[in-house]
Amino acid sequence: MSKPLVLSIDIGTQSIRAMLFDKEGNLIHKARVAFNPYYSLKFGYAEQKPELYWDKLLEAVNTVRQESGEKWKDVIGIAPTTMRDVCIILDGEMKPLRDAILWMDRREAEVPDMPGKTKAIFKMVGMFETVKKTASGIRANWIADNEPEIWEKAKKFVMLSAYINLKLTGKLVDSVASTIGHIPFDYKNKTWFKENNLQRPMFKMSLDMLYDLVNPSEKLGGISKEVADAMGLPEGLPVIATGSDKGTETLGTGCVSENIASLSFGTTATVQMTTQKYVEPIAFLPAYPAVYPHRYNPEIQIYRGYWMISWFIEQFGYSEKAEAKNAGITAEKYMDRYINEIPAGCEGLLVSPYWGAGLRHPEDRGAIVGFTESHTRGHVYKAMIEGINFALMEGTKSLEKKTGVKVEKVAVSGGGTSSCEVCQLTADMFGVPVVRVQTYETSGLGAAICGFVGLGEFKDFDEAIGAMVHHQEPFIPNVDKHNLYQRLFEERYVKVPKRLRPIFRDKNKEFDGLKRKIK
Repeated sequence: MSKPLVLSIDIGTQSIRAMLFDKEGNLIHKARVAFNPYYSLKFGYAEQKPELYWDKLLEAVNTVRQESGEKWKDVIGIAPTTMRDVCIILDGEMKPLRDAILWMDRREAEVPDMPGKTKAIFKMVGMFETVKKTASGIRANWIADNEPEIWEKAKKFVMLSAYINLKLTGKLVDSVASTIGHIPFDYKNKTWFKENNLQRPMFKMSLDMLYDLVNPSEKLGGISKEVADAMGLPEGLPVIATGSDKGTETLGTGCVSENIASLSFGTTATVQMTTQKYVEPIAFLPAYPAVYPHRYNPEIQIYRGYWMISWFIEQFGYSEKAEAKNAGITAEKYMDRYINEIPAGCEGLLVSPYWGAGLRHPEDRGAIVGFTESHTRGHVYKAMIEGINFALMEGTKSLEKKTGVKVEKVAVSGGGTSSCEVCQLTADMFGVPVVRVQTYETSGLGAAICGFVGLGEFKDFDEAIGAMVHHQEPFIPNVDKHNLYQRLFEERYVKVPKRLRPIFRDKNKEFDGLKRKIK
């Protein structure tokens, strides 16, 4: 064996990536297999066949196997990470009873009646509607109410991460840092609910439908003979616990100090901090267990995030897509020129980026404000990126207030970080240095760190991060542009959702009938 390698597997919304990392954090080989993210039987539904994830995983792994040649023999372990809040129900033989329900699914379950005392507490703190919104997204409740014949056969209710671990090892076990979704999980104590938990009545499932949990970097098991044969790896090869894709991204950017914020420019855009104390980003909405030991990741989400950019290009960027194809570059790369060409603030155009509303204000909707005859597609493109960043700035300021920690640096991850223009724009808007690491596959890198620590190649996470995470030259904010963006944020951006909220709230009532049809 020349250099030990970890096989990271990253299962996202639209693709699966298999990657080989070495102990210096170098991405040695990578394969990406894309697929349609979901199918919809009804408006608002988002489902996928569990078998598709496994089949595409094997396809990605075997592509890397073929391309890596002799280096495949240097693989010492597997470190899987997946997207969050994708649920699968299993029968007594651990086979899926129905297709997976994804995180962006919009069907709503009936909210179980809560005890009067519990209801009074939520109302007293002004969070009853938020709690109801959260409870309406509990997939187990929807299945129990609407598919009773399936629910009667259900023995286990699992997240996608646990299902993948089961397929790899034959054992139903998962990491506490992957256990994120509409599930009865105590995020502060990193364990399943006790029966007396305040929120326990919201869940119709019995607690014996859940499964064992371990900490990141612990061994989940070894791959079965069937998997070993399918991958060309030795039977019993260790599978190491990691965390969710967002959690491993944060680890992979080296964000383990409280004064560094982690921005993820993904399908869902997020800002996370890494804290020693458990701090809820919004009352009754949890901070997640971090992959880094004894830490939490309070997080603010922009639900549709950089999906909006893909959506805009797909719907309105016809000519840019054609010109980009002729130039041999991506449409995003072609359109990034607008970021430099168009002035900061997009000459009055402002985007409120709530194409998918969050839990704190579920009535919010997306809006583009300030159009004149001078605005072009380029203005809208840049305004969308500015709008996402404004929302992330708002989230960061909220986390700073909650934690009492001032953010002094931002580390970025996700596909958007491949753009120098986006990174510089982010520095200008946030007013602090922005750094990226040696690869934009930070989720895979974070998973590999867990793998090497769990396999004893490093004594702890700090040693592994020091060896594997390499911050590149920072993007330094332009002071004049930052001052402009700060003024726009305070005087315009934060006011737009508040002013529009009553309009959307009234308008949304007209869709209540449609919502009932989605159930």
